[in-house]
Amino acid sequence: MSKIGLTTTVPVEVIYAAGDTPVDLNNIFISDTVEAMRRIEEAELAGYPRSVCGWIKGLYATALQNPEIKKIVAVTQGDCSNTHALMETWSEHGIEIIPFAFPYDRDRDMLVLQLEKLITALGTSWDKVQEQKQRLDEVRKLAWEIDRLTWEENKVTGFENHLNLVSCSDFNGDPEGFAKEMVQFVAEAKERQPFSSMFKGRKKRELRIGFMGVPPIMPDLYDFLEDHGARVVFNEVQRQFSMPFATEDIVEQYQLYTYPYNVFGRIEDVAREAERRELDGLIHYTQSFCYRQIEDLIVRKRLEYPILNLEGENPTGLDARSKMRLESFLQMLRD
Repeated sequence: MSKIGLTTTVPVEVIYAAGDTPVDLNNIFISDTVEAMRRIEEAELAGYPRSVCGWIKGLYATALQNPEIKKIVAVTQGDCSNTHALMETWSEHGIEIIPFAFPYDRDRDMLVLQLEKLITALGTSWDKVQEQKQRLDEVRKLAWEIDRLTWEENKVTGFENHLNLVSCSDFNGDPEGFAKEMVQFVAEAKERQPFSSMFKGRKKRELRIGFMGVPPIMPDLYDFLEDHGARVVFNEVQRQFSMPFATEDIVEQYQLYTYPYNVFGRIEDVAREAERRELDGLIHYTQSFCYRQIEDLIVRKRLEYPILNLEGENPTGLDARSKMRLESFLQMLRD
């Protein structure tokens, strides 16, 4: 058994079927904000330009600081285009790279081919992969319940929602252990009073916010919103990591997964959830120096909701300008 790094969510069932342990490098990188900034600086000292996404620089240094990770499944299509150069710099350090590509047009045959290549590379089989899908789907159901408790019963905070859903990328390397933690969390959350009934000791309806885009690099965003009477009840990409659709076909599962494909499918998903969750507004988060910033043009045109585009660069917390923009946006929604 070995640890295999991930640059983003991939068909993790294949890694578990091979008897290996997946490790989402993003989750390790951002788990300690002080250390995260240090890793970005280390990447820049190694030669990474300042004008490269902070996540890419963080992933580079994180992998090198974890010598037990000797293989990485890197997504070459459907995530960040800078991953190509990231793969090459890792290869210079002797890390084995296993490429995986999500076909842009969701073509089933191409996706099957990519799954077969990954299965062959890790030395497992379709039957074992299907067994792992059934195993992991039971864990995912708990994440779906946490998501429901967030928007339907108002008993889970935006950050708690984010943390549990984003962890479905690798199940913290221990699906059963992660499931036990979620079972305990769900039991505790169900005993809470709904958050919407209280705000700073007064009866007041809080604003219901949707978060669209990659998970934020600023760790204090959710607390800031809640301190100002708003709560995130929809985390778009994090929810997608939990594969929130019931299907027995693993190929279909990764066809339905919206994040690696074009923005139009993501917008349809956001529109459905925004109506179901009765959102007051949307925050479209984009990472500095990321091509997805361009997609904000389409998002604003297609979604009939008040939208704030929020840009983040480093894991140093919200800056004064971002705080002022968020405050103004929330006030606008109330007015």
